[in-house]
Amino acid sequence: MKSTASNAATVSEPALFTPRAARRTISSTFVRVGVLPLILLAAIVVFSLLSNNFLTPRNLTNVFRQSVFLTIVSLGQMMVLLTGGFDLSVGTTIALTSVVGAMAMAAAAAAMPDMVPLAITIGCMAGLLSGLGIGLINGLGVALVGVSPFIMTLGLSSIGFGIALYLTGGTPVYGMPKEFGGFFGFGVFLGIPIPIWVALGMIAGSFVLVNWTRFGRTLYAVGGNIRAAELSGVNTKKTLLFVYMLSALFAAVAGMLLTARMDTGEANIGSSMPLESIAACVIAGVSLRGGIGRMENVVIGALFISLLQNGMNLARFNSYLQTIVIGCILILAVAVDQIRRRYILGR
Repeated sequence: MKSTASNAATVSEPALFTPRAARRTISSTFVRVGVLPLILLAAIVVFSLLSNNFLTPRNLTNVFRQSVFLTIVSLGQMMVLLTGGFDLSVGTTIALTSVVGAMAMAAAAAAMPDMVPLAITIGCMAGLLSGLGIGLINGLGVALVGVSPFIMTLGLSSIGFGIALYLTGGTPVYGMPKEFGGFFGFGVFLGIPIPIWVALGMIAGSFVLVNWTRFGRTLYAVGGNIRAAELSGVNTKKTLLFVYMLSALFAAVAGMLLTARMDTGEANIGSSMPLESIAACVIAGVSLRGGIGRMENVVIGALFISLLQNGMNLARFNSYLQTIVIGCILILAVAVDQIRRRYILGR
């Protein structure tokens, strides 16, 4: 009898490793983590083989520094995507923030040469307020008037870039105090660049806001089913207005950090941010239909985009080819998102 029982156990053990069980494990893992870890690992392996400098501490620090701007913008973009919308005006927000902030800071520094901290404060406030203005207009158009987020933010993107170019005549804005770029652009605290500290603070604040507050829950509710959210007592118009202003504020912060990094106000920066920020979010598993997404994955998604750009630069990829690659990855990420939704709905 013992021998028979032992033989039966031996026969049944391989059933745990059947092709069906393996497929089930793979699909379960895919639904939980998505495609991001796989393509991130693949990118690291490929670029390590193409360039010996890719995995050096100096280059990795540079990648983290470069990813700061996209990470901050992607945090705001994610919140808008959670509600089922888009913010295609993040690029123009960066440009207008840069121009207005630099012009105000340069004027204040010229008028008050002995009060550099005040001049920097005035310039930063002017830049951030101009960015918030774009978010306010977007929010009013989407929440109160009912304009499609795609059309509203796309139209305002064109208007904002036009204003930035009109203010500068297409030339960079100079005259900002050197202390501004020296601290916010190239400053270091405890061995870590100041922009990374700013990004870490905003990541922590965003994580708390989205995961531990009522406002964060309303974002998922509005994106999941806006009609049901209204019937549940959620002020959807207020939520939409606030989320577009929040997205603009995040883009404005990135704009001021970029201005400090370049030490000039530029009207032509940020044009690639809408595509890259949406790509970072979608790659991270944020659904374009709203209601699905995790903040920590978006940070990894933004880091992946920056890692990809850095690796292609080291491998001497043509800049135009890099744009093609980013676009292809965005399409792939959307396709994968649809497949994941089918797996989730099929359970």
